[in-house]
Amino acid sequence: MAEKNTASIGFEKQIWDAACVLRGNMDASEYKNVVLGLIFLKYISDRFEDKYDELVEEGDGFEEDIDEYTSEGIFFVPPEARWSEISKAAHTPEIGAVIDNAMRSIEKENKRLKDILPKNFARPELDKRRLGDVVDLFTNVQMIEHGSEKDILGRTYEYCLSMFAEQEGKRGGEFFTPSCVVRTLVEVLQPFNGRVYDPCCGSGGMFVQSAKFVENHSGNINNIAIYGQDSNPTTWKMAQMNLAIRGIEPDLGAYAADTFLDDRHPTMRADYIMANPPFNLSDWGADRLADDPRWKYGMPPAGNANFAWLQHMIYHLATNGKIGMVLANGSLSSQSGGEGEIRKNIINADLVDCIIAMPTQLFYTTQIPVSLWFLNKAKKQPGKTLFLDARKMGTMVSRKLRELTEEDITKIADTYKSYCDGTLADVKGFCAVVDTVDIAAQDYILTPGRYVGIEEQENDGEPFEEKMDRLTSELSSLFAKSHELEDEIRKKLGAIGYEI
Repeated sequence: MAEKNTASIGFEKQIWDAACVLRGNMDASEYKNVVLGLIFLKYISDRFEDKYDELVEEGDGFEEDIDEYTSEGIFFVPPEARWSEISKAAHTPEIGAVIDNAMRSIEKENKRLKDILPKNFARPELDKRRLGDVVDLFTNVQMIEHGSEKDILGRTYEYCLSMFAEQEGKRGGEFFTPSCVVRTLVEVLQPFNGRVYDPCCGSGGMFVQSAKFVENHSGNINNIAIYGQDSNPTTWKMAQMNLAIRGIEPDLGAYAADTFLDDRHPTMRADYIMANPPFNLSDWGADRLADDPRWKYGMPPAGNANFAWLQHMIYHLATNGKIGMVLANGSLSSQSGGEGEIRKNIINADLVDCIIAMPTQLFYTTQIPVSLWFLNKAKKQPGKTLFLDARKMGTMVSRKLRELTEEDITKIADTYKSYCDGTLADVKGFCAVVDTVDIAAQDYILTPGRYVGIEEQENDGEPFEEKMDRLTSELSSLFAKSHELEDEIRKKLGAIGYEI
């Protein structure tokens, strides 16, 4: 087996930066499959080789026995697909074909991966010299967990997903939800055990964060069962790889399919549902689903699928199930197309547990303001709803992008927990616990700002009359300065023949 160097924790940005130098003029969506495919191939080869070396050391001759690997959830990698063979071919014209053949042979030996792995590395438009350079880059990185070095490959995969989402703009949002948004959903819902479902799962971020939550709280990842679906075949495959890397065996349906028109889990009832459906989706198939049993609270309008997604999820909830989902803010107050009546019916069914108004600029794909909706079939506070205004939270991490900090997420989760415990006091401008009758008085509009009010301003101790005298004096001097500047500008323009 090839000698390996274990990379230090936190190297994912190095991988991204180095790989980008090698990218050339390739479109981000194409390059994504190259990089993510190679990360996956390198990871399963590293994991295999680690076990292989262990079996060789034992000396019983079982190092080529497939059962020794599959019994521990390790993918069996045939000889021609091992990274040591791929790295030897890195700088030959055949490197693309070598990788494609490796992917095929891995799929053949591991039925779970059938038709999942990318196999287009031999295509002429992919520069083989650059491909060989990327292979070299990965050869020097070992991507399995060792001691405290936790989830190295998973983090690299997730980091690259986020960077591709940023580069691809609107299209990127089809497969990636910012991790701070996902973590907020997970920390509020706390999916310790049971069935976790995402009907528009993208690259699987909701499932990954759910598994992390369980592990971080000393639980057993096998206590959650993963169900999902996505209509985009490439995204569906990315999710399969993302979850395979983490030892999660999901049921994402036998193939990529439209959730409304081809529900792959029609009888499944989930304990936790988490989703970030496409915002304000039109042409979602309403004309073919007029009498569908999912529309218990009203027929969603043909031009907007927001309440179709919401009702699809309610339909798939278990008796004590909970939902956490992202929706465009329009769904909080819209009355068009019968949406107001649907929202009213869902509120009167006492399903809406918590609404959180989120800050702007959290998404790579849209500036549309969004809220988090939490629904619960077994509310700890029946007849009440928690409204939380988090619009001032978050930190700008780039000119265009904001992220919620760990402190922000903890504050939101702790506020929700206090509400469930019945110990939460309203905080002006931030949170309020509201009776359903008071929501009805507001025409069933769920905009948090209506209920939490305006943050109280701190009294600075300066008497009102004195403050007004001081401020008007300052304003007077600013006006005087403004007039001086106007006169100066007039003189300058007059000197060159322009009169105002």
